[in-house]
Amino acid sequence: MATRSPAEELDVDGVAVRMSNPDKIYFPELGENGGRKRDLVGYYRTVALGVEDGDEGPLMRAARDRPTFLQRFPDGVEGEEIYQKHIAKKRPEHVQSTPIVFPSKRTGDAIRPTVPADLVWGANLGTVTFHTWPTLHPDNDHPDQLRIDLDPQPGTTFDDVRRVAIEGLKPLLDELGFAGFVKTSGGRGVHVYVPIEPLWDFIATRRCVIALARELERRDPDAVTTSWWKEERGERIFIDYNQNARDRTMASPYSVRRSARGRVSTPVTWAELADVDPDDCTMATVPRLLADRGDPWADIADHRRGVEKLLEMVQEDDANGLGDMPYPPSYPKMPGEPPRVQPSKKVAEHWDEKGNRRADG
Repeated sequence: MATRSPAEELDVDGVAVRMSNPDKIYFPELGENGGRKRDLVGYYRTVALGVEDGDEGPLMRAARDRPTFLQRFPDGVEGEEIYQKHIAKKRPEHVQSTPIVFPSKRTGDAIRPTVPADLVWGANLGTVTFHTWPTLHPDNDHPDQLRIDLDPQPGTTFDDVRRVAIEGLKPLLDELGFAGFVKTSGGRGVHVYVPIEPLWDFIATRRCVIALARELERRDPDAVTTSWWKEERGERIFIDYNQNARDRTMASPYSVRRSARGRVSTPVTWAELADVDPDDCTMATVPRLLADRGDPWADIADHRRGVEKLLEMVQEDDANGLGDMPYPPSYPKMPGEPPRVQPSKKVAEHWDEKGNRRADG
């Protein structure tokens, strides 16, 4: 059994946070050269506090007052994963909660970061990735962000994702008058957040992203797909619209991902996206990047706008017979949702016009 290193106490903007076993290896490929628990916690302390005294760190701006789930690896990234949605009863006084409603209608309380110490405390629990809702406390029913996940499929590369984002999505958002804030996913994908006024529910905002995705697919059908079914996607970039369903989250900006190098889901400018290598965006390099050029997402909240144009696109799709699309399998059947069955397994006579399986089917 490895020897435990003595606990240390960190000052996080005036709040004491205990860091236990700081020399435990979390990223075996990095080992003692940047892969210890103290390296992970130190990274999160930096991006929560900011690179200069008195700054609000970019991770704090991104996560403040949002329901936040913790993807924890207490024994390192090669160990068991704990995906924590509910706030623990035993916690420091500074760690606040926010009420959430799950698709099943069950309720719960999630962590709501309000001070940098909350994020550092979470990192000490073995949190590698913070996953945030697109809502702000106390209104967790009306998203203030559309989240567009460009997900590469087998046979595609990061360069393919990059091209769809720069040549397809960015011009479409510009045409519609929306600001898009882009980040690496921490893997081979790209995430784009679109700030909106928090006036519409999850059903409406999810349909807005479906409308955007369908328009991207119409413009570049050889490169983009909206198909929920993997058997239909081919070697194209899947726009994962279901990341906008209630209770679905994305890695927050500046979150580390479960990766050997400690890759970070890193906000970049659109100009930087043209040349960025996701492997170069790690918890060892991102603090220097921030110090050199600041946070390109710092003013995201200033660019919110209404989604009326997108809702018009939803209506046009409906009029053309393009209604809702399947939800994830764990979700209850939703009104207007098509049959949740793979196309290759669907026998038409077994389903009614509302997408329900016939009793005799």
